[in-house]
Amino acid sequence: MTELASLFETYKTAVFQKDVEAFTSIYDENVLVFDMWMQWTYEGLPAWTAMAKEWFASLGTNCDAVHFDDIHVQAAGDLATATATVKFTAVSDTGKELRFLQNRLTWIAQKKGNAWKIIHQHTSTPIDVETMKAVLHK
Repeated sequence: MTELASLFETYKTAVFQKDVEAFTSIYDENVLVFDMWMQWTYEGLPAWTAMAKEWFASLGTNCDAVHFDDIHVQAAGDLATATATVKFTAVSDTGKELRFLQNRLTWIAQKKGNAWKIIHQHTSTPIDVETMKAVLHK
């Protein structure tokens, strides 16, 4: 399970540092991502890498600090699932917290050689039935 925990740490560090290479290193070449932002599906690492480049570039001089809560991991053989609540906090170049949002995350990972790689990612958030707006704060 420690190996799977490293995926969360790599994700957090890579996002904060806007390091596309480190960010994509935890994903499998054939990853399938169901994301809740803009595009319905990202198929394969090249598509997910392009998303990461756009995301990080859109931050300008700011960065996103990531915090995971409610992490649950289950593994059986070379497959594992992980679920968590993720908080993304926009931080200015002076260290000031600007805003945040939360969403739900599910990963399916597969052990490939000595490393776990995410083969599927799904993010979601509840929708308020009255306003039809995403509920981005837990």
